[in-house]
Amino acid sequence: MFQTFYRKSQTTFLPSGGFFDPEKLQKQIDELNVQVNAPDLWDNPDNARAVLQKKSGLEKTLNELLSMESELLTLRELYEMAPDDPDVVSAVETLADVAHRAKFITLFREPADNDGAFLFIQAGAGGTEAQDWAQMLSRMYSRWAERHGFICEVIEEHEGDTAGIKNITYRISGTRAYGWLKNEIGVHRLVRISPFNANGKRQTSFASVDVWPDIDDTIEIEINDKDLRIDTYRASGAGGQHVNKTDSAVRITHIPTNTVVTCQNERSQIQNREMAMKMLRSKLYELEMQKRAAEEDAAKAAQKKIEWGSQIRNYVLYPYQLVKDVRTGVEKTDSDAVLDGDLDDFMLALLQRG
Repeated sequence: MFQTFYRKSQTTFLPSGGFFDPEKLQKQIDELNVQVNAPDLWDNPDNARAVLQKKSGLEKTLNELLSMESELLTLRELYEMAPDDPDVVSAVETLADVAHRAKFITLFREPADNDGAFLFIQAGAGGTEAQDWAQMLSRMYSRWAERHGFICEVIEEHEGDTAGIKNITYRISGTRAYGWLKNEIGVHRLVRISPFNANGKRQTSFASVDVWPDIDDTIEIEINDKDLRIDTYRASGAGGQHVNKTDSAVRITHIPTNTVVTCQNERSQIQNREMAMKMLRSKLYELEMQKRAAEEDAAKAAQKKIEWGSQIRNYVLYPYQLVKDVRTGVEKTDSDAVLDGDLDDFMLALLQRG
């Protein structure tokens, strides 16, 4: 067992055959170090921050893969001494799974790819059916986050009129959460026999997903107070003793870009305002990255309605079981597994496509 895994893993870690070329990564880091040490680095603050963040990401990748390679060599020695030890066999199996995922670390190329993420789900037109679909998506992404060991925190949620949710905002904390989730932006389409349709007819529903990076505090985003409109209002939905009793919820509008963020799930107005400002900084950072790269995110730029013809993925539960990504053609027939968070194949296909 181990010999087979070790031979396969060599094509992963060794420069001669796999994606992991430590000399190449170190060369990229050295080139960035030259820029970092240049006396005029901070003449362009935006570029300086981008260089520093890229360097940090490459160093993290190199260290993680070197550590994994070291663990591989250690396990090889242990296996040779005790091939039947269940702890050693278990460690080998665990490392095999980690090594498989490690093959995709180098696909996270942008500075923000290493950050956590904010994820927003909005029900489309269609009333209760669409709102139930939005709630199904919210569970799908929370289960996906759990599979990856990410922390998934509800920032704001608006319940549906009868069932489901109108929208929800998650903060998903963990390394590379944004890198994984960034291609989930778009419209998601569900086809099923609706439990809310008395005639038992097949029905189509839509919900949209938006994602932006949860940037850390080392990235400076200049925001002028005069460019902000801050509103407070009474929170709605389930919550603690202060919900529905005080105007603790906060909505902040960045007037120049018409960017709006809201937060209602913290315990006080001050905490809600702090979280809303963090979300605003992250959204403005994403906008600036798009502008600096001179390209627009196709899913956002199109601003398509949440309806037929604009979806990125179809989830068909009737008359057959099939989940298919429109952009890559990747499909799965186990729709229950997908709705329980099995999304990596869809995400990896888009990451590999670049």
